[in-house]
Amino acid sequence: MKLGLENIRTLLGELGDPEDNYLKVQVAGTNGKGSVCAFLDAICLAAGVKAGTFTSPHLVSITERIRISGADIGEADFALHATRVRSAAERLLAAGKLAYLPTFFEQVTAIALVAFAEAGVDLAILETGLGGRLDATTAANAEIAVITRIDLDHQEYLGGTIEEIAAEKAAIIRPGCMAFVGEQPSGATSVILQRCKDVGVEPDFADFVDARESDGRLRVTTAATDYEINGIGLAGRHQIENAKLAVLVGEELARRFPMLKSHIPQGIERARHPGRIEYQGDFLFDGAHNVSGAKVLAEFLAEFEQRPITLVFGVMQGKDVAGMSELLFPLAEAIVITRPRNSRALDVAEVLRLAPREHWRDKVIVPEPDVRKALASARRISREGHVIVVTGSLYLVGEAKQILGSQI
Repeated sequence: MKLGLENIRTLLGELGDPEDNYLKVQVAGTNGKGSVCAFLDAICLAAGVKAGTFTSPHLVSITERIRISGADIGEADFALHATRVRSAAERLLAAGKLAYLPTFFEQVTAIALVAFAEAGVDLAILETGLGGRLDATTAANAEIAVITRIDLDHQEYLGGTIEEIAAEKAAIIRPGCMAFVGEQPSGATSVILQRCKDVGVEPDFADFVDARESDGRLRVTTAATDYEINGIGLAGRHQIENAKLAVLVGEELARRFPMLKSHIPQGIERARHPGRIEYQGDFLFDGAHNVSGAKVLAEFLAEFEQRPITLVFGVMQGKDVAGMSELLFPLAEAIVITRPRNSRALDVAEVLRLAPREHWRDKVIVPEPDVRKALASARRISREGHVIVVTGSLYLVGEAKQILGSQI
């Protein structure tokens, strides 16, 4: 990974600046980015607005990262655009116009932007990969900037405080753009407001959107209108704040594209986001990869899941294992510790060392580095009626889904 915009901008220039062919929404934040992208994608699909959506990481196939009109890009099209991008990168490198061969994420970002231009989309929805200021998606110069909830994560790259991390993410707000901001801890709010002041942008805050639940319905009230939503398509009470933010952005899109008021609640109701509080048979997949995500999952399980829990848990290096285990381990009767097939994954022994013993002392603990065997172990030790919760990393969720396939 090499953070910076010079290489990706040079590469996009060589490719004819495909990002100039459509409107862009860039979504940054710590948690909720993918959910907001899923809501916006579904709103556009309901309205008939041709949208391309770029998200990361993928769970099973890299083609999941690029969606056009609600469908993953085909393998043949992905290969065609990837070949074009790779050739352009190698050509620039040979000519001395690039300092290094563009990274994996830079090339996939370029592939998405080229694919969207070739498909003739009206709108691109771009999920920021890491941070914002130096993320490859920022090179697209989005006209609409969206900031979801900010929390501590990736401190080794973004800074050790909420304020430092917020500064990195708020940097996607640039002169002339529209800015929409989700609910934030106070330290993040002040940084975002300062960034908006510095670049002359007046932000819209989801804090001022009212959302009230009644009989399974959600009434969302903005400064413009009221929306009646018959249930949010994504599970978990935390999705209310993401839905409020998506409604605000949806209203801005309705000012730019032919869209009915009814299309916004339809999108909120129909949104899907694989690997995030997703049930398949007796399995629950959730890519909670930090303390904030673990807290959301723990709250969901405590409120909505009555069955005994077997936890399959694996994380990446640099994560707050102690904080995540404190939230999740006490909820489970049995815990299988595993290691996703990723070079940055944390060893099983290290997970157990970092997780305070009081969080798992009285539990059935199964250390199993191989994910396939870990899933088999979880099934073996689970009593009838258990739910098997696979969490700790989206890489683990993706690998588990690929292994289980049609077995579920």
